[in-house]
Amino acid sequence: MSLTKIYANLSCSDLAASAAWFGKLFGRSPDARPMAGLAEWHHASSAGFQLHQNPDNAGRGTITLIVDDLVVEIARLGEEGIITGKIEEADYTSIVRLQDPDGNLVVLAQPKA
Repeated sequence: MSLTKIYANLSCSDLAASAAWFGKLFGRSPDARPMAGLAEWHHASSAGFQLHQNPDNAGRGTITLIVDDLVVEIARLGEEGIITGKIEEADYTSIVRLQDPDGNLVVLAQPKA
């Protein structure tokens, strides 16, 4: 299989509320709303994120986002009112965990130099 693009997907119970939260996380509104109950953010030419209104599965997902500077992102999110956990050190990355409005786990990770 030769992939040209990949989308991560999380389910939510209230698309409007969750899209607003992820808008703060990504620093912008969704790039597309290709169908009812779906909001999409495009990241570069080969990746994207889909937020799907599906209350039965809301709160059961995990997404990991690789960032350049974890400290900068934590500060920016704090200004947006998004509370993060403490920075955790792993073997190859530093991470911080947070939860979206439905309880889906969102992990921000910064690779170690």
